[in-house]
Amino acid sequence: MESISRKTFIQSSGLLLAGEMLVKKAGAFASGATQPTETGGKPAKKWALKNVRLETGFVYEDDEVVATETGLFRVEIEGGKIKAVLPNDPKANATDAKGQLMLPAFRDMHIHLDKTYYGGPWKARSAKNRSVKDMIAFEQKTLPELLKTSTYRAEKIIELLQSKGTNFARSHVNIEPTSKLDSLKNLQKAIENKKDTFGAELVAFPQHGVFYSQSEQWMKEAAAMDIDFIGGLDPNAIDGSVEKQIDFIVQLALDHGKGIDIHLHEGGEPGLKTVEYLTQKVIENPALADKTFLSHCFVLARLEKPKLEEVSEKLAHARVGVVSTIPFGSTIMPIPTLYRYGVTVMTGNDSIVDHWNTFGSGSVLQKSNLMAQLYGQSTERDLSRCLKLATCGILPLDDQGKQQWPKAGDEASVVLVEASCSAEAVARISPVKALVHRGNLVYRS
Repeated sequence: MESISRKTFIQSSGLLLAGEMLVKKAGAFASGATQPTETGGKPAKKWALKNVRLETGFVYEDDEVVATETGLFRVEIEGGKIKAVLPNDPKANATDAKGQLMLPAFRDMHIHLDKTYYGGPWKARSAKNRSVKDMIAFEQKTLPELLKTSTYRAEKIIELLQSKGTNFARSHVNIEPTSKLDSLKNLQKAIENKKDTFGAELVAFPQHGVFYSQSEQWMKEAAAMDIDFIGGLDPNAIDGSVEKQIDFIVQLALDHGKGIDIHLHEGGEPGLKTVEYLTQKVIENPALADKTFLSHCFVLARLEKPKLEEVSEKLAHARVGVVSTIPFGSTIMPIPTLYRYGVTVMTGNDSIVDHWNTFGSGSVLQKSNLMAQLYGQSTERDLSRCLKLATCGILPLDDQGKQQWPKAGDEASVVLVEASCSAEAVARISPVKALVHRGNLVYRS
């Protein structure tokens, strides 16, 4: 059985930004301004923002986009939705955005909120653990201690994400014989504590293998609980069979009406076989379309162009998405090709300062910036398109420069950044000044 190196398994992405930012409760930017009046599980009542900068179109010069037009507006919010986008009124009794740019709130679609050193004393990753199975053995020893503070530390990571403009995350959570269902229960407590200010969906993740660690029964119990996806891990390398693990995961997802999100780090024939076998299973079971994802999927970075295009076309046809942390170094994912074929691509921070990975800034806007740099997306138009990685596809302007967001009826989950336009926000990883979640102001710098 092939042993996967730690270097192959986890690709670091970005520098750790020093310190934590305090997440403050809802309040006005300017004294005397109208502001959200409800927290709790309900969306906020009616309030408004003035002097909000919104993108209105592209500026063309000889068929090239050379700049982005913006204007100042007043945005009314009610019941967690954007009620209206109106001409600006500087004298209005409204929260003053002071010309900051409004963008859709960011979404972290691959993270492990349930296990981290973050929120406690600094600790770098150990050099001793090289393979995935090394890490499994390490976790079996260390998880009991980590579980004692996992709820608190999950809350601290959520606060870090909010300070970077993220209001939603898809978190993988360990389901295995060591932590049993405790990691899930502890994370659910953290999410419940943050439910007024943050949204989440959970993946039941057999981190120690489904069959390698005899986690089948624990996975079945987790599938019956309040989770959203069934996870998996390197079917060939860990469980010794692509078909056996995927058949188990697919059936569990179908039985419980869940989606699928599988960690796939394996390359070569086993990695390719996993991609093709899972894709075929989704085609055979249309209920899984748009609900099935391959996280990491490093094998795509090793395929020759004809095979890559064939696989990309199949993924798009089956509506199977790829969630990439935008690795660099020796593994550069073919994201432009995936986009070209219409494959859904999302990103996330993955591990943040834990025993798998020492790094992690908490910023998915930084992931958009990294993607732009890796693929040479340096023009005004290209940079503005890279924002969709942080927002899960939502962009203020369409490809022709027509304004498409925000509109009345859109969810009022927005971020205010110190930038003149999307392109600048991506290029400079512009500072986040405020985050609104479902109509509630939940963070301000």
